[in-house]
Amino acid sequence: MKRVAAIDCGTNSIRLLVADADPATGELKDLDRRMQIVRLGQGVDRTGRLAPEALERTFAACREYAAVIKGLGAEQVRFVATSASRDAENREDFVRGVVGILGVEPEVITGDQEAEFSYTGATKELTGIESAGAERLPVEGGGGRRAGLEQPFLVVDIGGGSTEFVLGDGSVRAARSVDVGCVRMTERHLVHEGAISDPPTAGQISAIRTDVAAALDRVEEIVPLREAATLVGLAGSVTTVAAIALGLESYDSEAIHHSRLSLAQVREITGRLLSSTHAERAAIPVMHPGRVDVIAAGALVLLSIMERTGAGEVVVSEHDILDGIAWHAALDDE
Repeated sequence: MKRVAAIDCGTNSIRLLVADADPATGELKDLDRRMQIVRLGQGVDRTGRLAPEALERTFAACREYAAVIKGLGAEQVRFVATSASRDAENREDFVRGVVGILGVEPEVITGDQEAEFSYTGATKELTGIESAGAERLPVEGGGGRRAGLEQPFLVVDIGGGSTEFVLGDGSVRAARSVDVGCVRMTERHLVHEGAISDPPTAGQISAIRTDVAAALDRVEEIVPLREAATLVGLAGSVTTVAAIALGLESYDSEAIHHSRLSLAQVREITGRLLSSTHAERAAIPVMHPGRVDVIAAGALVLLSIMERTGAGEVVVSEHDILDGIAWHAALDDE
């Protein structure tokens, strides 16, 4: 076993996983998993820079995470930064702050690297780390929730600033990242006169759909989306929609992990969110306060993907890029 710490710093949230990893058996045992909404990408699409208040929120979370990592004695720490810091002109301010707090330099990874990590995290327990896979191979084990899952998998990670698409059957066959995420779509299309529309207008919803459709056209230049046998959805927009569909009174990762949402369920929930006011969305029991303003756009991105791919359902995974980062940290010295 090797004790590792993985940090995923995205556009909307920063997350920590400290785990014991055993590459020989494929076991990843969580010791501490936590998340904070810091909105690092606040205004980046408009200004091209990380806002000072967004940086301070992120550094405050890093200080908390540094204490957890030290307390648990992680041997290896890997910090991965995604879309927002990739786009920002002042990303060096971010890098210097992280190094000063955690003693490791954040890896501002490319979209393709982000996609590979997401795929590893989402499918490791389904395929095995060394598995070559086979097209349309039924997945064994895992109980009823995993029964009948077939490869190839299409892993879709809907983040704040970007969405990653990865097609694979035990290993990555094709991947692409596009700048379509819940925060970016909200700031680009749902803000009117400095405030988020409450609820969005038909024209604003249409603008998001047009933007996402164009992004999916770019994805399909590289990733054959319609070849997927199983759609696997990752990250907060997807897990929140799942929690709503399950009628949860409080967030329950075990109930959400490997739950399946039908196209009809996603369409109904998306419509409900798009027609709701801020107060109505905030009143949903499982809604994280940091997702109230961006969940409608995130759900619409998911619905658009399902409609484009022809997927009748999406398998929801709580294991995502964070787990993939942990696995790569465990294998760094292998």
